[in-house]
Amino acid sequence: MSTQNRHKRPESVLVVVYALTGEVLVLRRRHPADFWQSVTGSLRWEETDPLEAARRELFEETGLGEGLEIIDCNKVNRFPILPPWRHRYAPDVMENSEHVFRVGLAERRPAVLNPNEHSACEWLPRSIAADRVTSWTNRDAILALPP
Repeated sequence: MSTQNRHKRPESVLVVVYALTGEVLVLRRRHPADFWQSVTGSLRWEETDPLEAARRELFEETGLGEGLEIIDCNKVNRFPILPPWRHRYAPDVMENSEHVFRVGLAERRPAVLNPNEHSACEWLPRSIAADRVTSWTNRDAILALPP
């Protein structure tokens, strides 16, 4: 069995969904408990375009996507893979590369969560959403949203 079949690819997307009213959609992961984030996910081994992975993850995690413009923020974060997720990657992989995207909505919309991944979602004012999310890259992406 190849590494590609056994381990996750250390390249992912972060998609910040926000409403022009100033609110940001945040999702609570099932595991680890109380881990809040925007839409995230690894690129599949066969995927070549992070934008397509962003579109796929947005739909899988929220049910949103049709007709929405996903904006590439032209930012790639590199960070150490945290202990709760280390087992998903090849033993020699220590860092992940994360492509940052955003989706602006005229107003907030209900999200249809994937119950295997997330247990709750909230639309929060930008500053509260930035405080709520667990990762620094997610916080930075929220704070960098256009006014």
